[in-house]
Amino acid sequence: MAGHNKWSKVKRLKAVTDARKGKVFSRLSRDITLAAKAGGGDPNGNARLRTLLLKARDANMPADNVDRAIKKGTGELPGVVFEEITYEGYGPGGVAFVVKVTTDNKTRAAQEVRSAFARHGGNLASTGAVAFQFLHAGQFLVAKETATEDKLMEIALEAGADDVIASEQGFEIRCAINLFDKVAHALEHAGIKTENAEIAYIPTTTVPVNDVATAQTLTKLHDVLEEMDDVQHVFSNEELDEATSAAVQ
Repeated sequence: MAGHNKWSKVKRLKAVTDARKGKVFSRLSRDITLAAKAGGGDPNGNARLRTLLLKARDANMPADNVDRAIKKGTGELPGVVFEEITYEGYGPGGVAFVVKVTTDNKTRAAQEVRSAFARHGGNLASTGAVAFQFLHAGQFLVAKETATEDKLMEIALEAGADDVIASEQGFEIRCAINLFDKVAHALEHAGIKTENAEIAYIPTTTVPVNDVATAQTLTKLHDVLEEMDDVQHVFSNEELDEATSAAVQ
């Protein structure tokens, strides 16, 4: 069982407490603003925005927040200018991390991310030092009860997806980044609800972590990074066995 893998990440996000909903709304708001800026404010012509609006609905994000985020992206409302930055680093045990940041202050973001790694036995790395261990691709997670594998294969591959991978938890669809919107639209048109949909960094190799202390420090590093206002997504390649994973719950 992988620690902090694609399904465990979704499970944690679904279990978010009311005290952390402000962070979830802030993260969604920034993503919506960037999607509207890149593809326009009409969800009918912007599949990425449609996907985010579904996430916002599932998170019970207030409609006013959503509307403001869209209008900031289209320029109808004034707002800060966000930049997207990708940081690469290593955590304890040699685990590779890719941290996606959306910020209005690059200096602040860099300092906070660097400090988080340093305090938890890791360090930032230069651009490209880590990313080669991941596949940068569109990723959709679909629960088993939502659709059959045959149906998903037919819909996803017809839309240009590269693969549909079955597991105990459900199905994972992968596609090229430039086909993300097309695959998202095809799934939506077919009435297939995704548990999560994002442009992800998917590990191509994993690092086994069997030491509980190391696993606990990795978990803390994940939590600290994900709590940061500027951090949107955290990807890593650790692999925990069942006993170690249970010990850090």
